[in-house]
Amino acid sequence: MYRVKTFISGLSKSQTLGILLQRTCASVQTVSDRTQTTNSFLNGSSSVYTESMYEAWLQDPSSVHKSWDAYFRHGEFASPSQLAPHAQSSTSVDTYKQSQEYYHVQSLIRSYQERGHHYADLDPLGINDHTFSNMGIELAYSHFNFGEKDLDRKFYLPDDSVTYIGGEEKTLTLREIIRRLENIYCKHIGIEYTHINNEEQTRWIREKFETPRIREFSREEKHVTLARLVRSQRFEEFLSTKWTSEKRFGLEGCEALIPGMKTVIDRSTEFGVESFIIGMPHRGRLNVLANVCRKPLENIFCQFDSKLNEEDEGSGDVKYHLGMSHHRLNRVTNKEIKVAVVANPSHLEAVGPVAQGKTRHEQECVGDHEGKRVMSILLHGDAAFSGQGVVYETLHLSDLPAFTTHGTIHIVVNNQVGFTTDPRFSRSSPYPTDVGRVINAPIFHVNADYPEEVVYVCKVAAEWRATFGKDVVVDLVCYRRNGHNENDNPYVTQPIMYKAIEKQQPVMEKYADELVNSGVVTKEDYKNEIEKYDQICKKAYDDSKGILVNKNSEWLDSPWGDFFVNKDQMKVAPTGIPEDVVQKLGIQSSSVPKDLKIHSSLNRVLKARMKMIEDRTVDWALGETIAYMSLLIDGYPVRLSGQDVERGTFSHRHHVIHDQMVDKKTFCPLNNLDGLFEGKKPAPYTVCNSSLSEYAVLGFEVGFSQVDPNCLVLWEAQFGDFANTAQPIIDQFISCGQDKWVRQLGLVLLLPHGYEGMGPEHSSARLERFLQMSNDDPSQELIPRKLEKFGDDFAMQQLHDSNWFVCNISTPANYFHAIRRQILLPFRRPLVNMSPKAILRLPEARSSFDELIGDTEFQRIIPETGVASENPKGVQKLVFCTGKVYYEIAKIRKVVEREHQVAVVRVEQISPFPYDLIRDEIAKYPNASISWVQEEHKNMGAFQYVEPRLRHLLNNMGRDDKVKYEGRFPAASTAAGNKQLHEQELDAFMSNVCNPDFY
Repeated sequence: MYRVKTFISGLSKSQTLGILLQRTCASVQTVSDRTQTTNSFLNGSSSVYTESMYEAWLQDPSSVHKSWDAYFRHGEFASPSQLAPHAQSSTSVDTYKQSQEYYHVQSLIRSYQERGHHYADLDPLGINDHTFSNMGIELAYSHFNFGEKDLDRKFYLPDDSVTYIGGEEKTLTLREIIRRLENIYCKHIGIEYTHINNEEQTRWIREKFETPRIREFSREEKHVTLARLVRSQRFEEFLSTKWTSEKRFGLEGCEALIPGMKTVIDRSTEFGVESFIIGMPHRGRLNVLANVCRKPLENIFCQFDSKLNEEDEGSGDVKYHLGMSHHRLNRVTNKEIKVAVVANPSHLEAVGPVAQGKTRHEQECVGDHEGKRVMSILLHGDAAFSGQGVVYETLHLSDLPAFTTHGTIHIVVNNQVGFTTDPRFSRSSPYPTDVGRVINAPIFHVNADYPEEVVYVCKVAAEWRATFGKDVVVDLVCYRRNGHNENDNPYVTQPIMYKAIEKQQPVMEKYADELVNSGVVTKEDYKNEIEKYDQICKKAYDDSKGILVNKNSEWLDSPWGDFFVNKDQMKVAPTGIPEDVVQKLGIQSSSVPKDLKIHSSLNRVLKARMKMIEDRTVDWALGETIAYMSLLIDGYPVRLSGQDVERGTFSHRHHVIHDQMVDKKTFCPLNNLDGLFEGKKPAPYTVCNSSLSEYAVLGFEVGFSQVDPNCLVLWEAQFGDFANTAQPIIDQFISCGQDKWVRQLGLVLLLPHGYEGMGPEHSSARLERFLQMSNDDPSQELIPRKLEKFGDDFAMQQLHDSNWFVCNISTPANYFHAIRRQILLPFRRPLVNMSPKAILRLPEARSSFDELIGDTEFQRIIPETGVASENPKGVQKLVFCTGKVYYEIAKIRKVVEREHQVAVVRVEQISPFPYDLIRDEIAKYPNASISWVQEEHKNMGAFQYVEPRLRHLLNNMGRDDKVKYEGRFPAASTAAGNKQLHEQELDAFMSNVCNPDFY
């Protein structure tokens, strides 16, 4: 068949018309003068027939008609009249004319399919330039060589590979063809789908919209749609009556969203979906909570009471940012479902990837590998969907194996304005939804003032996802009856738009009038529906007055059930493990199947690991791997994602090993632990290279980690410097999620950090920013005066009260314990670690098995253990530092022979600050001056955080010492771009670090 196609590409227009004719299985004659020709080129009825002709011609050219012989021999079309002298020339002329007409009918249909949405009546305000009455020449029948005299002629229709407009009818007049196409493509729905490069999917969409009478509603469906509109509009009207001056970001102008969303849920529930995760902005959120999720109205109304007492600790959040999770009965299908709305900040679209990660993890928890039981619905604003780059990043996760949710329904509430900015100034694309085209998502634009069209489009969207497991976009073209919020005056910037809005009849009233006039409902029915819902709201309002305490815990989007039950918040299980377990896991991590042909360099790596196991030592990669494996064998799933994490940016991890001879043949040692320990069923390990995104991928992992507190989730930046492109996720979800939403999170951020002469974009993870966002008090009152004993629970209390842990860990053993502590703590907090680079392979940075086994645990500080500790009174200088710089200090201290005069203490956990252990070290060296050494510039790194805490500690000890800073001078750039300058800066401050007289 490919060879026939190559002929076609080189044919003239007349030849192409002939081939189109024979491939479309239809005659081109009008009904009145249809004729037959036998076995000619023009009579080929399908591509299969063409193929059989070609095969016959190859064996014997004389066995086929002369027209086929000429075509196959020369690649040129020759009609029967040209090849047979006895044929009538008029037949040839008529046939060619008819082929042209058929081609033009098909082109007309195709033009509506491709461009009809440009001219659809989508704007409820009627102020958009592109309307049906303004149809362009590209859809006019004259553009296809038809005249007025042709309108009532009948033409054969193409088969269903092209269109379904005929239904059971094979012929239609041109006038009827155009009428049907206008109703389908140019009324109140704009269907954008011809960019999809899958024929099955485009044909499916055509069938859903083109089949005659497919969009007709029953009386019952009309009743339900009206009832849902009543609830949508009357809810907003009730709020506006009771709280006239409160911001609530109401849904007025897009009330049809509620029946649309409920249709998505109804139809998806019929397909077997049991859980829905919704990510949405603030507009319409309260309405969705009330009428889609069916959150009790009294719990929503009480949020308007500013005098409500807070039961939970933390700041809380405004009512239109809160999340929730609610189990309810779907009345249409009579099935129990769960609906969750993910808590979100005002940072538009930031919640999208979070909702996707939560959806993916819920799917994994219930073994839903095709997205049949759990799905996500994302709501967007028009300006945000086109303007926020995280939308593009999130869409590109949709088909990645470790990130797909098997189809998301995106609903854009298209206000046709972004705050005060008109679309012509806020985007360069025709539609706000054009970003959806990049992932082959169909886009259904719909005039939101036509609720039946909205409901039908949402029904098709749900069926699309259930059928193909792909994303789909619904663009609800609506308006915003108020300004950006209820107190905003939109006439200042959009006077014409808001004069039109002022005259606009609410959609509920318009639809009710339509149903009353058509006899579907009576005025009494309509009035009763309104009164019924008004009474529900009034009763809930009265009940809300009895609620005196606000419980943020009731607004959790992912409740953790009994996770906190019977757990002593001041106790943590031991993080050390038996040596035989370390040994077994180490060997397993360094072994590969015999039939796997691995790279020679990797072979050396694995041999080196085996040697370390023999020597009872681990480097960073081996310590990390054993930590993950130890959790897996105890039933705790582990997920590690980020750019290049399978191998590791610095080629140290190698958790996915590739066969050098067979493409896509890989081996993951951490997923081959079955049978290693009797009676233990290992949990799954997921390690996945992500797309080149920080914002969306980190957001995804935040959502993923919200679902199950017993799953360890880690995200590693390629370099810590790049984490700042995910700053909204860090600032709005990770650092303060518990404070705002009572949402605990055990996510681990691994941010490679260290000054090694690699320039300003490959040196700093901005440690100072994470410390600045830590909530511990630099003048903490828990510190005892003088040298009184700290409480036994001081360290655990610090961890419990902290918003996260910020570390700069310097040994594999301590990293091992930090990772295990994340899961074994009785509560969850994020861990941010400034991961190493240079010390990944540093021999001095290896740990002994003795530091992993037995009752060993995470060391918040690593004290001096050398000769200086043997004679503490003789120590003249006490240096505190963190991370990699310790090894540089230790090296120079040895060179200048100051090991007995200078003691060095590593602060592994910087926040919460280990006051108790630091005080013990200061007290141990009574004659020593105090210095803080760091490789970062003075206005960066940990100094600004550590110095006031050390000073406060010294004051409590009755000392008036000052803390000396030793490091780089303040700078705007994080690091020098020149290697030589980097070395000069390092030498400049390191030369005095081990000088006891320099203070």
